[in-house]
Amino acid sequence: MSANKKMLTREINFTLNGSPVQVSVPVAENALIMLREELNLTGTKYGCGEGECGACSILMDGESVNACLMFAVDCDGREIVTVEGLAQDEVNDQLRDAFVEKGAVQCGFCSPGMMIAAKALLDKKPNANRDEIKRGLEGNICRCTGYVKIIDAVAAVSGTNQ
Repeated sequence: MSANKKMLTREINFTLNGSPVQVSVPVAENALIMLREELNLTGTKYGCGEGECGACSILMDGESVNACLMFAVDCDGREIVTVEGLAQDEVNDQLRDAFVEKGAVQCGFCSPGMMIAAKALLDKKPNANRDEIKRGLEGNICRCTGYVKIIDAVAAVSGTNQ
């Protein structure tokens, strides 16, 4: 293959944070790069690039997924929500306030992914108990808090501080 050969691209259409988006992306590009570099949504963080840390979590059709593991073209026809898209969300307002009140934010690098995972969980199980919260946050790594304060914050929103 020639180094001068054009990179194969594809035009995709999807809903991003409630608005329709049309973008041309290289077929081998991942969704994280598309969001950060082409759409300037930098709240979704690049952590490990291997789907192990959760820093790049986004909602795709209501499910929390790792943007680093999915091709951008897989967003075609889907509803994508990033942490920026949670700004107008009542559950996110409660989560944000609880994260501050419970001291669940330290360096803040994991917070966008944690918020996305918590939102996905609480949309499905608004009264999630602590065990369900722990399972709902699996795959999201925090190196600062030890998780207890994050779990406390989500439990405060779910109303099940047990």
